[in-house]
Amino acid sequence: MTATYTYDVFTSLDGFGSFRAPGDWGGYWGKQGPELLERRRALYAAPTRMVFGATTFREFVAMLGAATVPSEALDAWVGLMRAQPATVVSSSLAGPLDWPDATVATGAAVDVVARLKEESDVPLRSHGSLSLNRALLAAGLVDRVQVTVFPVVTGVTGTDPVLGGAPDLDLDLLDSRVLDGRTLELTYRPHVRRTAAAG
Repeated sequence: MTATYTYDVFTSLDGFGSFRAPGDWGGYWGKQGPELLERRRALYAAPTRMVFGATTFREFVAMLGAATVPSEALDAWVGLMRAQPATVVSSSLAGPLDWPDATVATGAAVDVVARLKEESDVPLRSHGSLSLNRALLAAGLVDRVQVTVFPVVTGVTGTDPVLGGAPDLDLDLLDSRVLDGRTLELTYRPHVRRTAAAG
């Protein structure tokens, strides 16, 4: 049986995954609450194999290495994510990696993830890794897009459009939740939209 692959991403309402100075939003754009944190903990408590691109993986290692208590980087779900086995798709990283159970896979992301989907006995999940997941969406390898929409607009400071450069997609809504009365978690099944010109 083929393992499901979930692209899990945080975004502002206007579609940005991060922000730059002079933005002073803080983690979760300052909108975390107990329901959000418990939902994240529950998602990452189940056995999963994480899949990261090299850039996101480096950012997580740097963030977690510099984290001190209290910090969003040390929220329970982040520790659970870090405890899951991980595959890092990269041609530039080499071991040993500063992660409990991570391996580097070289080659095209589409090929690596297609193989993982066939071989993994647990679901696959990727948090962030925007360019990696755009390629996987285009190849039809993403089974679920789980978008957590925070109630902010980052029109001036927003960077990294989470779906910028993705293919045109039709989306079937599978689940929706309101967390802490303000943050939306939307889960979709994506279908690449084929145009007549594309064949």
